[in-house]
Amino acid sequence: MYPLVKGTVTHQAHVALPEGTYEEEHGRDGFFGPVSHLYRTHAPTAWTRIEGPLKPRAFDCLKAHAAASADSILDRVPLLYNEDVVMHFACPAQPMTYYFRNADGDEIYFIHKGHGILETDFGPLYFEPGDYIVIPRGTTYRLLPETTDNAFLVIESFSKIRQPDRGIMGQHALYDPAIIKTPTPQPIQEDTEWEVRIKRLNELTSVFYPFNPMDVVGWKGDLTVWQLNIRDFRPVMSHRAHLAPSVHSTFVGKGFVVCSFVPRPLEEDPEAVRVPFYHRNIDYDEVLFYHAGNFFSRHGIDSGMITFHPQGIHHGPHPQAVEAVKKKTATDEVAVMLDASRPLRMTPEAQSAEWRDYYLSWQTKSEAH
Repeated sequence: MYPLVKGTVTHQAHVALPEGTYEEEHGRDGFFGPVSHLYRTHAPTAWTRIEGPLKPRAFDCLKAHAAASADSILDRVPLLYNEDVVMHFACPAQPMTYYFRNADGDEIYFIHKGHGILETDFGPLYFEPGDYIVIPRGTTYRLLPETTDNAFLVIESFSKIRQPDRGIMGQHALYDPAIIKTPTPQPIQEDTEWEVRIKRLNELTSVFYPFNPMDVVGWKGDLTVWQLNIRDFRPVMSHRAHLAPSVHSTFVGKGFVVCSFVPRPLEEDPEAVRVPFYHRNIDYDEVLFYHAGNFFSRHGIDSGMITFHPQGIHHGPHPQAVEAVKKKTATDEVAVMLDASRPLRMTPEAQSAEWRDYYLSWQTKSEAH
């Protein structure tokens, strides 16, 4: 079908909106499929109430972790999950006394708080806040935090984690592959008993060795643990129009994508919409973990919180963000986004830490009364 134009519209998406209108993007396949832009006389999030389970949600990861049982794997608590991916949150206060191997899936650790060492088959890596660490399925490892106030976002993927296709932007877009860190073997010679806990079908099996299993003296190949700090992510930008969040893709798995939002200049064109546009994102659930900075597009959201916008219901900038951005020349927020093509479900731990009135946070003072 050829693009059609009906009624009052702008000539280019996200630029020079007709006076008194709100632009909504209604698209398929994330931001890659067929799309229409609708120009409304009211913000599509200006509801007075929602009755039923489908609504924007938010919850505090630290409160969810505090409400969980103490016997979870690696002290991590599942928050959102589907058949392709699970999002966990972990707050380990002590180094692990055993090694762990996930036979169910790949893992991405995002270090929200804490410093320390990750020991792996391939060698150790030092970690600090802002680090992403990709651990392939079947890797043996343990975390040795040097701090007690630790917090990790853990994304468990049941498919291989890979880097995004950069297309016409070239291989150095988003982040130069040369910035990626990989471990160098440092074998540990200890003739005492060591335990390796292996997770398969979400059940644990313990295997014991009379030596430390971190005895690798060398490795070669293209499958390994690798590390990237979010500060080294270089966002793609346009000074004339707001780009879709998919340009910030950092990791890709089957059925989901992980994106990084880092400080960047705002659009300079006076006609450009400078905040995320309203959309329904009908084929993806959208989850955003807020790491650091001033989250100007979301009122009432603090570091360590998650917003969850499921398929089929609108979301976009809060009214306060539209006003605040008029005085800004750049963003300073740092956040991690997960977009999932299959619907995500909330765990009881996430529900226990939910901000239940979050869906009303789009109201202005006059609407609230």
